[in-house]
Amino acid sequence: MKILLTVSFLFLNLSFTVCQQVFKKQTVLMGSVFELVVIAHDSAQAQEYFQSAITEIARIENLISEWRPYTQVSQVNQYAGIRPVKVDREVFELTRRAIRYARLSDGAFDISIAALDKIWLFDGSMDTLPSPTAIEKSIQHVGYHHIVLDSLHSTIFLEKKGMKIGFGSIGKGYAADKGRELLQSLGVRGGIVNASGDLSAWGTQPDKQPWKVGVSNPFKAHKIQKVLRIKDGAVATSGNNEKFAEIDGKRYSHIINPKTGWPSTGLASVTVWGPSAEFANFLSTSIMVLGRKEGKKLLKRFSAYKAVMVQDR
Repeated sequence: MKILLTVSFLFLNLSFTVCQQVFKKQTVLMGSVFELVVIAHDSAQAQEYFQSAITEIARIENLISEWRPYTQVSQVNQYAGIRPVKVDREVFELTRRAIRYARLSDGAFDISIAALDKIWLFDGSMDTLPSPTAIEKSIQHVGYHHIVLDSLHSTIFLEKKGMKIGFGSIGKGYAADKGRELLQSLGVRGGIVNASGDLSAWGTQPDKQPWKVGVSNPFKAHKIQKVLRIKDGAVATSGNNEKFAEIDGKRYSHIINPKTGWPSTGLASVTVWGPSAEFANFLSTSIMVLGRKEGKKLLKRFSAYKAVMVQDR
């Protein structure tokens, strides 16, 4: 459930002062392009802030990456069906929240989808549907109900061999939130941590204006369909405009329904904004799977969050 970069920044009408400047840096973390934006007195101070944020995000990646064999999440996956694995409290709590998100969405969101058999191809080469048997078999190791947490011992156990968990759906949002939290603790009065479109922002621009975030039209990449004005909040986007399979004139999203093994249909993109990038991640992914009608019902339960849903063509 990859989150696509469909959010662009609009830094408009900045009035810089000698003491307040906007500095930006791009770097690759968690397999994605991160853009860090901070307000600082000078470039030396900004570089210190950037390095602190990069160190924090790299720390998180080294805890939760499912692709690096030495991480705690990889160890949990390695011992699926064998024994519980003790993890840091941070990993434990992130997993506990993910299970809560699965329950809130009635399984539309599920971190155990990391074990999904890859029978769908989204590189343009797929021209026929997988067989119903293959689709049903692809989800045999998926199911958040089989993630067992022991709070007393801080362990995670995957009950079935072949199970895996992964935080591709909320990991970058979590990292953006933690990066924002760290920079705020260092006294940075305003900035943005943008994890390839999943971003956390705080404070204001030097002219006291909120940060302006443009939500792109999924069918017209350079056209902005809505401008969000963010002071202290987050934005996350899920979509199928870049990765999909088109079979017999119908588009199939790369975002898979964990319960059925079928790609989500109906929506081309969902952008959610509110206090937390992690929670916005959960909502945008879930709404893509649930569709507009059921997605609106889920969103309505969380008044602090709003969304733009774009219907697929």
